[in-house]
Amino acid sequence: MEKFEQNSIIMEIRAGTGGNEAGLFANDLFRMYSRYADNQEWKWKTLDSRRTDIGGFKEITFEINGTNVLSKMQYEAGVHRVQRIPKTEKSGRVHTSTATVAILPKPKTTEIKIKSEDLKIDYYRASGPGGQYVNTRETAVRITHIPTAIVVTSQTQRNQLENKESALNILRAKIFEKKQNEEFSSIGEKRKAQIGGAERAEKIRTYNFPQDRITDHRIKKSWYKIEKIMGGDLDVVIDKLKKILNQKNK
Repeated sequence: MEKFEQNSIIMEIRAGTGGNEAGLFANDLFRMYSRYADNQEWKWKTLDSRRTDIGGFKEITFEINGTNVLSKMQYEAGVHRVQRIPKTEKSGRVHTSTATVAILPKPKTTEIKIKSEDLKIDYYRASGPGGQYVNTRETAVRITHIPTAIVVTSQTQRNQLENKESALNILRAKIFEKKQNEEFSSIGEKRKAQIGGAERAEKIRTYNFPQDRITDHRIKKSWYKIEKIMGGDLDVVIDKLKKILNQKNK
């Protein structure tokens, strides 16, 4: 039996290179995935987020639950690149920016046991958009897992208890990811190539707005109607990825 739920994942999206435009792109990716989740009738909720000054995301972490979530989303991890004219660009020049996506299988609570004495928990005031409760009470939570030095935060919920539970969910997933990576590094190079690492540093896809095209570099396949796909109509991309990459990994 696997140590994680096939129907539950935690996704992290972080702005990469490109300043404010990267943050806006991270927001676009979050909208794409959340709308895709809605189309699949999956449930999702934000666990933690940090906004930029102009409405993008520095990073956002959210959980998705539903049938075959991991099977459909496992190949989305990596560096996503966008090429477009930013709204703030006055000369009409195309900019290139990036955002990283991480897929963390959510482990079963019984499989990842966390001792209370291994945790350092700090409470602080939340910051950024979110309503009147922001910056008025110490609702945000920061948890440090002392044995691994992993630090997680949550500030999107309205009380300490909910934020603490969200942070613990992120922490369990990150501890599980660390264990997976340690096991992964101990296997042979041939097996690594078969499994695929979905490394965050690996550029997997380019979203080219001037040419109305999305290209996945792993399978050398392009799709058009970029606005429709980024509006949540991802099945055309994900189904083709699953078919080709699953065959390669057999």
